Amino acid sequence: MRQNLDSLILRGGRLLQQFVVDNCVKMQANNLRWIALNQDKIRADLYKGLEDSLHAGEHNTENVGRRTILPSSFVGSPRDMHQRYQDAMALVHKFGKPDLFLTMTCNPSWPEIQSELLAGQVPNDRPDLLTRVFHAKLEELKKDVLERGIVGTVVAYVYVIEFQKRGLPHVHMLLTSLICTRCV
Repeated sequence: MRQNLDSLILRGGRLLQQFVVDNCVKMQANNLRWIALNQDKIRADLYKGLEDSLHAGEHNTENVGRRTILPSSFVGSPRDMHQRYQDAMALVHKFGKPDLFLTMTCNPSWPEIQSELLAGQVPNDRPDLLTRVFHAKLEELKKDVLERGIVGTVVAYVYVIEFQKRGLPHVHMLLTSLICTRCV
């Protein structure tokens, strides 16, 4: 981290968290507004609205109207989730069932986090610090597993990062590997 940095925004505690959430909501709303106003640019007219509604299980005609199509590039949209699921199932189809399930959770007591906290702060006051340290540790875990081969030769993997209710990030990783020579 930078030395002699005394930023008011980093001393905000819960106010910093509210600021971050508010700005994320603004960006998300702006993205959704753009998608709604530019349906012709994302070629939403190629989808058959009424037919898609019926296939989605919508049988009440009162709920069928002008729909806004969310592209698969919009993270979290049904198309995005379906595409991610299909990608994961393609890995299973090609390489077989996963062999290992790894979970890693951010620990607010890690020395890298504790040493960077400002006076009077607790780890939950610094979500930026938590996610940066977690990301660095995750990259190191991936390097150990994928390049250094501590669980054997990994032929396929998929993972998802989630945030717990306490605001701590954690990762769930599925690994498909060749026979582990160290594990036998």
